Amino acid sequence: MISRYFAAALLALGLSGVPQAQAADGTSAAPPQVFMTSPTSKPDGTRWRLGYVESGEYSEYPRTLGAIVGGLQRLGWLGLSEDIPTGMTGRELWSWLSRNARSSQLEFVEDAWWQPGDFDADKRAPMREAIMHRLDQKKDIDLIIAMGTWAGQDMRALGPPIPTIVGSASDPIAAKISDSAADSGRDNLHARIEPDRYQRQVRLFHEIVPFKKLGIVYEDSDAGRSYAAVAAVEQVAEELGFSVEHCHAQSNSIATEAATENALNCYRQLSSKVDAAYVTLHRGITSTSIKDLAHLLEKAKIPSFSMAGSQEVEQGILLSLAQADVSYVGLFHAETIARIFNGAKPRQLSQLWVDPPKIALNLGTARIIGFDPPVDILLAADEVYEKAP
Repeated sequence: MISRYFAAALLALGLSGVPQAQAADGTSAAPPQVFMTSPTSKPDGTRWRLGYVESGEYSEYPRTLGAIVGGLQRLGWLGLSEDIPTGMTGRELWSWLSRNARSSQLEFVEDAWWQPGDFDADKRAPMREAIMHRLDQKKDIDLIIAMGTWAGQDMRALGPPIPTIVGSASDPIAAKISDSAADSGRDNLHARIEPDRYQRQVRLFHEIVPFKKLGIVYEDSDAGRSYAAVAAVEQVAEELGFSVEHCHAQSNSIATEAATENALNCYRQLSSKVDAAYVTLHRGITSTSIKDLAHLLEKAKIPSFSMAGSQEVEQGILLSLAQADVSYVGLFHAETIARIFNGAKPRQLSQLWVDPPKIALNLGTARIIGFDPPVDILLAADEVYEKAP
């Protein structure tokens, strides 16, 4: 059973490289140009100046930013005066980097930081205007790191006028940040894309727990459907013959506490209607509220699968795909930045990334809900948690 999944997943790993180009007549085209990642200053000898845009307050954003910094450090572009403190917001981390990054090639520009409040839709347009004004008037930023789906969409809407690297966007293609996995569609745009990531998750979940009705929670908006990979879930549902029960929970332009209440209420409603739950990305599901959600689903004896990864399995969700160490994601983005500063256009560089197929399982949760994992799952699991918190 699982061997089929792993065979397909391992085959998909071949997508992580740059695909061979083909000419119009179907013959192989010349190989793509290779760009260095070694540290280099601007042509005038000054430092490259970095700016930062994030969609709102979300723990994954500073985590990914820190990993990018770690990647740049590994490539020799910078050093740090001390270890990055834990628990900082994106704004706090950016300010810290502007003071503590030591580099002859890079500068984290402290006031080149933008955010539309805490996922406040009404502030997106004014933020875009502020970014464009800065880039038009001062022309003092060389590259922007855009963190999150909104940030990626907003920079795409602006052109973008300068090289832009998009991180922590759940599905850049569905969100219309990139045109496709092979082509961002904009010379100055690059996003990390993992082809069929969520389809693979749902297929694996169904192989392990052959449910008939799957519950998902999301905000009923373009962004909310993108975060929750609704199209991917519905694709696999049609493919495998199960139904999907939807519950809409507003998440943006409201307080985090309200978003959490909305999400948990949705899962409560679904718990009496479904025989499995796919825990999607939602602003109300945080490092704190995930424990409440896990207990709610355990009480209802509902098997669950985390879209976000093994950190939620550790907190009591039954299953997920264990994600590669975030340092590898950071290095992927860091190498992209380095190649841009060595002459590449973002659009020239591969966006493709595939995590290794590794299973995370919470045995404590399995015992509570009465789920007996098949032996091959136990043998295949790379991360096993013995107790639910």
